[in-house]
Amino acid sequence: MRVTWITDDESSPSVVEYGTSPGGYNCGAEGESTSYRYLFYRSGKIHHTVIGPLEHDTVYFYRCGRQGPEFEFKTPPAQFPITFAVAGDLGQTGWTKSTLDHIGQCKYDVHLLPGDLSYADYMQHRWDTFGELVQPLASARPWMVTQGNHEKESIPLIMDAFQSYNARWKMPFEESGSNSNLYYSFDVAGAHLIMLGSYADYDEYSDQYRWLKDDLSKVDRKKTPWLLVLLHVPWYNSNEAHQGEGDGMMAIMEPLLYAASVDLVLAGHVHAYERSIRVNNGKPDPCGAVYITIGDGGNKEGLARKYKNPQPDWSVFREASFGHGELKIVNSTHAFWSWHRNDDDEPVRSDQLWITSLVSSGCVAEKSRELRKILMSP
Repeated sequence: MRVTWITDDESSPSVVEYGTSPGGYNCGAEGESTSYRYLFYRSGKIHHTVIGPLEHDTVYFYRCGRQGPEFEFKTPPAQFPITFAVAGDLGQTGWTKSTLDHIGQCKYDVHLLPGDLSYADYMQHRWDTFGELVQPLASARPWMVTQGNHEKESIPLIMDAFQSYNARWKMPFEESGSNSNLYYSFDVAGAHLIMLGSYADYDEYSDQYRWLKDDLSKVDRKKTPWLLVLLHVPWYNSNEAHQGEGDGMMAIMEPLLYAASVDLVLAGHVHAYERSIRVNNGKPDPCGAVYITIGDGGNKEGLARKYKNPQPDWSVFREASFGHGELKIVNSTHAFWSWHRNDDDEPVRSDQLWITSLVSSGCVAEKSRELRKILMSP
């Protein structure tokens, strides 16, 4: 597990002490640190320390920098069942706080965030306040994120894109063979998750495309029967907001994901909720992925309330409300997805679906030759 924290004290060591009982730190690890400047802003000292090996499904107590408060976190289980909390486009509003409070009430193992975290939008102190806002949850469970457009923050000739995001939210890209923090993959329990970069190059000659092909070639569906993908810009979107923005990436990469029998694709960007049936190339397909847009975490820009009519054949549920999703993978064949609207005092379960894995439906075996062909093509 990588622990990230920020200190004002330049001399603070990048050390995490941890153990399985409060105050009993019988293990320790030292990591690395970085910082960055953004115009007149200078960040604190950003520490990244990997701790472990750790036991599965175990609560650990830890402190950072040999001082300060004690935190605790739980590692994910080694096998099913496992539950993911999903919320994109969070921001820092009252709705964000409501979404986080509702997520905090559910029993989950890993938080997935498909882009648009802080909505700092060039005001770098907003990255710090976002860290303080999410710390109660992000210190207790793994947060696996990918970038959105609001993380870009580039200024031509002055500031590179994603400088703040890359410095603060370091994901396991090197561990998964990627050369960019904007796309990576990881295994947890019996699932392989691929985090794609909507704002990294994605054409057939790009590093991301080559990396994706290589990553998919290594997936063993006997060990990880579930294959999930996260990205920011949705490929299937019947909302009037951000229409067509994902079409270029979809044209290049959807054939790869289809050949690999991806079970579920989660996206953000559109500030509303939408779920598809299994679909490929714009048409219902029992061997395609279920596509879910969940960019309704609570951002300052408000909801995207206008949908295109008539509703496309592939779209089965859509609603412009703030909320979060929960994905409970029960076993190698079945998972339960639910979307929880938080317009009310309690998180209301507004949409739900049992999903059967493409391994169990025979699609993986049926498309194995197609997958080999597309992965081996230059």
